[in-house]
Amino acid sequence: MKTEPPSSLETVLDLMLDAVCVVDADGCFVYVSAACESIFGYTQEEMIGRQMMELVAPEDRERTLLAAQQVMSGQPSLHFENRYIRRDGQRVDIMWSARWSEDDQLRVGVARDITRRKRSESLQEAVYAISEAAHNAADLTSLFEQVHQITSRLIPTPSFFVALNAPDQGRPTFAYVRTDGEPARLPLDPAAVLCAEVTRTGQALLLTASSENVCDTLKALTATESFCWLAAPLSTRQGCIGALLLNDTAQNATYCEQDIDLLQFIANQVATAIERKQLQARLERMAQYDELTGLPNRAFLFDRLKTALARARRNDERLSLLYLDLNGFKQVNDGYGHSVGDLLLQAFARRLTQHTRETDTVARMGGDEFVVLLEGSPTAADTAVVVTHILAAMQAPIELAGLALAVQPSIGVAHFPEHGTDEASLLRRADEAMYQAKSASAQQRANNGPVVDIALHQNHR
Repeated sequence: MKTEPPSSLETVLDLMLDAVCVVDADGCFVYVSAACESIFGYTQEEMIGRQMMELVAPEDRERTLLAAQQVMSGQPSLHFENRYIRRDGQRVDIMWSARWSEDDQLRVGVARDITRRKRSESLQEAVYAISEAAHNAADLTSLFEQVHQITSRLIPTPSFFVALNAPDQGRPTFAYVRTDGEPARLPLDPAAVLCAEVTRTGQALLLTASSENVCDTLKALTATESFCWLAAPLSTRQGCIGALLLNDTAQNATYCEQDIDLLQFIANQVATAIERKQLQARLERMAQYDELTGLPNRAFLFDRLKTALARARRNDERLSLLYLDLNGFKQVNDGYGHSVGDLLLQAFARRLTQHTRETDTVARMGGDEFVVLLEGSPTAADTAVVVTHILAAMQAPIELAGLALAVQPSIGVAHFPEHGTDEASLLRRADEAMYQAKSASAQQRANNGPVVDIALHQNHR
């Protein structure tokens, strides 16, 4: 049975900014005030007789139904919050106060639109959450996983892409691609086109079949792809580094114009987080790796050696340490300059890594001194084979800067546990053995030939 309020009361209710809704025991609207149209987008006539739950956002229907049952059992509800779908498809956040009239068998509720407040709170929470993720995430993949979760609390993310520009490639690389929590099975070509477009323009973009004022490439995309896309550039002070992209099927196109600014806001926070994470990674690499050769540096070697020794003691294993020094390196530096010397060190480092196992640690101690850590319980014979391979690898001249340089290293060897039981003693023993080898080699070269064989490249003029 419909209950009509007196006309004077109805006039007063229609003047209220908050909406007054009266719902019967079956959950149908029997009266709504004029403010409902501005909040929900439907006229009073369109809402009366309609099921209330039809307008509730799907993800909130279960708890809304539970709250309604509690109200109908005699428990007034104050400040209950849920989301509704407006007539134009946009979500609106509502705060309700409701009570049940047992005599009239009606539920009377007052609805206040809190969308702006909730959006502001959500955005502030997102800023903090993304900043925390950038600080705590172990790597970029972990960061993107957390950003995906954060974004999904603000906007639907059936498919979520993070595209990063690759300066040395013609198209972006996709650092993160997920569809409903799983690796995305959508074609990446549309995402690459969109990434290129928002990178070029620096502007976020909503792309649907009805999109206008887009370039011919994007028009062709909307004609052939049954997808609704939302994309925003990842802009930093150094320029645009990629894009965030969201995708939904045309049958469930949930994105609208207001989502463009939202995704751009998120993208700005993500771009800052990526920049910070990349800087952190560069600083960590600088602290652990040699800038010239890209090999682990002295500090990294000590950490790796300490860990290897602990493992060897625990498992009753052996390990070997090779200490290498390039014979005649000073002669190259003095005769051809430090730039040629640097090229020689880089070439030597490459050959050294090519002729050792992936499980071995090759490090640069400084200058022309290198160390190779052999794990896996190598015997003295195994270590001798590695030394032979390294020396053989250096027999072929290194061609660089118009020169062919044939340079041999002196190599000293120390074994754990025979020659030392800690990092310092093993390195000292290997260093001493290297100088003994260097002295013997120098004596041999004094008798047989030059310290370093340097010949002009045949094609050099």
